[in-house]
Amino acid sequence: ALREVFGVGDKCPPIAATKSLTGHSLGATGVQEAIYSLLMMQNGFICESANIEELDPDFADMPIVRARRDNVKLGAVLSNSFGFGGTNATLVFKHPDA
Repeated sequence: ALREVFGVGDKCPPIAATKSLTGHSLGATGVQEAIYSLLMMQNGFICESANIEELDPDFADMPIVRARRDNVKLGAVLSNSFGFGGTNATLVFKHPDA
């Protein structure tokens, strides 16, 4: 879906997974992901997707963040939450100065 919306390479925004750093909390994971996304936008960093030893070759053309990036100006962030039982949501937050 990200390829369809954004394309690949430089067209696609950085992709990071906070759950690899925080774990899974049954009922609050979606709101935690949203909060982490807002914190990254507010403080100008992108967290790494931890514990990736070998990237799936199908994602070699995607900008998966494997090391923290600092001093990043994020005009907007997209937060996905896909849960058990079909609870699916995507939120887009735009920085007020963007």
